Amino acid sequence: MECNLCPRHCKVDREKTSGFCGQKALPKIANYSLHMWEEPCISYKKGSGTVFFSGCSLKCVYCQNYEISSENVGQEISIEDLANVFKELDQKADNINLVTPTHFSDSIIKALKIYKPKNPVIYNTHGYELESEIEKISPYIDIFLSDLKYYSPELSQKYSGVSNYFEIASRALKKMVSLKTNVFKNGKMLSGVIVRHMLLPSHLEDSKQILKFLAENFPSVTLSLMAQYTPLGRASDFPEINRKITEEEYDELIDFAISLGLDGYMQELSSADDCFVPKFSNNVLHS
Repeated sequence: MECNLCPRHCKVDREKTSGFCGQKALPKIANYSLHMWEEPCISYKKGSGTVFFSGCSLKCVYCQNYEISSENVGQEISIEDLANVFKELDQKADNINLVTPTHFSDSIIKALKIYKPKNPVIYNTHGYELESEIEKISPYIDIFLSDLKYYSPELSQKYSGVSNYFEIASRALKKMVSLKTNVFKNGKMLSGVIVRHMLLPSHLEDSKQILKFLAENFPSVTLSLMAQYTPLGRASDFPEINRKITEEEYDELIDFAISLGLDGYMQELSSADDCFVPKFSNNVLHS
């Protein structure tokens, strides 16, 4: 069966071989645990029950989780085991947070049919998504937590290998917003959409274009402006991004967001540290 879960349309039979994402059909995870460093409405009180899926359909050169997105670290598990992971986390966490789920969305749906968490389920994506797949997964999840990484096709081609990132991701975001309404209870997000944007060093103007687009098209969106960029993965191959962002760069972007009337979350510069990157493993199922 040809795989067309993402805009790459690699059409590989993942029962037999790996797709562009680097993965075969069965879900592969490299970590599942309580995560306390998401947005306050996501981490909330007990933490976010985060499941890190191996592989990626985007593969950014600077990926903070490069070890699993491109180096294939992780353990292949059954659909039933994935459902049990959801059940275990659901008993401890304030939500189930599916990180980089795109290429395993069919398996995720099957697992959620076996066990439906009582807490909100979060689809935590890089944003490079098909509208049809967003619509398909929507009945099974509660919150879209989506990146909007680039405005410039030149930058998205250079760092993520796709010139049409903004074109695809902006359409996907429109679909997400049409499907979910923001609902909060006592500071905990129960449903809705959060848009993340991480400032890249040397590319402040591209970030301003992203924020301008959001203000013009989604003025009530919950924005999460991120300062956590750390030069990991293959960032050393690109001198202009082989550093952390400066306080001046980030302050200018925050001021710009405020001037546009955007509302949401602003990270501290101290978040730019690889100590916040989870530890990944090829043996993740708890005994």
